[in-house]
Amino acid sequence: MTDSDQPPTPTEQRRLEALEETPHAHLFDGEPQTIRLALADGERIPAHQHPDRELVLHVLEGHLTVSLGNDEYDVREGDVVRFDGAQEISPKAQADTTALLVLAQRAD
Repeated sequence: MTDSDQPPTPTEQRRLEALEETPHAHLFDGEPQTIRLALADGERIPAHQHPDRELVLHVLEGHLTVSLGNDEYDVREGDVVRFDGAQEISPKAQADTTALLVLAQRAD
């Protein structure tokens, strides 16, 4: 069976406001992993890795300081950052923040 023989992925739609889990709420099952991140002002996610993933972080509202390895990034409402999940990751909210994370499997 080739890729073109695979049935199409069904279209799914979710509202971020309807998700209640904090700080992480999974929007959809399966790949790519899509997560709503909600952090209160001053809240931090401890340093961790996603070694087999590439990540895209879109801050929908608020302001994060994101530690990536030895570097720190100031990520504000409307900003989008793409990075390698193999490095140590630790976001900290500088204000109440809602962000969308997409974790895609590494292609290599």
